[in-house]
Amino acid sequence: MPHQDPAERRVVVTGPPRRARRASGYYRPRTEIDEQTTLGHTYVRSLMRSQLRAGLTVFAVLGLLIGPLPLLFAAMPDARRVEWAVLGFGVYVPLVLLARWYVRRAERNERDFVRLVEDR
Repeated sequence: MPHQDPAERRVVVTGPPRRARRASGYYRPRTEIDEQTTLGHTYVRSLMRSQLRAGLTVFAVLGLLIGPLPLLFAAMPDARRVEWAVLGFGVYVPLVLLARWYVRRAERNERDFVRLVEDR
């Protein structure tokens, strides 16, 4: 039997290399999300629900702040300058504060979600 040179050997690869599997009890939420399992769907739905809750909170507060303004303006006839001052300056600060709160809340929700699903 002739001896083969190691450089001339052929290697047959039948598929991608397999990685060593982790212990069967190891829990990976990111895999659940990637594979779109029921549990992964629940994780994503939880994030969406918390983001929706923050948005609805901002909308409700905004409605309570700005909603009564037409009634207030109707109760004050001949006060056009006050109306413009309230609309131009008085509403601006609460809008900026609400926007700032919403962005921080949304980022916190996302950080919590990432912390939940990242590999430990």
